[in-house]
Amino acid sequence: MRHILGRIGVIITASALTTGAAAAASTADAGPARSAGLYAPSALVLSVGKGDASSATVQRAVTLSCAPRPGGTHPAPSAACSELRSVQGEFAQLTRPQSQGDCTRQWDPLVLSATGVWQGRSVSWSATFGNECEMRASLSEGSVFSF
Repeated sequence: MRHILGRIGVIITASALTTGAAAAASTADAGPARSAGLYAPSALVLSVGKGDASSATVQRAVTLSCAPRPGGTHPAPSAACSELRSVQGEFAQLTRPQSQGDCTRQWDPLVLSATGVWQGRSVSWSATFGNECEMRASLSEGSVFSF
């Protein structure tokens, strides 16, 4: 009888320790989600795809983070972040209409896309160009999609 009571005591003690540890862990995780800093997040994935918008195959892609400081796999994150800040993250303002005589009319479409978060708001943008010449002419000297 003493042997059985000893085992029950061990089981109850182990159970109490396990329950206490689980309660402490769940209490630690129950706090409100907080931002890691004072900056609204700005993290994007930029890509260039070959083909129509519905079937484009990604050729190149980079990440771009702008807050609190520029970074990511983009080759020129500081310049790209500055350019995006100058247009308040409106990707459509990065492209300009091109004149009709600059490029051939060859249909070899490219799709530029940007997805992620810019200064705390969700971003999902894409634009299709008839060929690489049209894309380069439309982007001019911009650095955001120069990768």
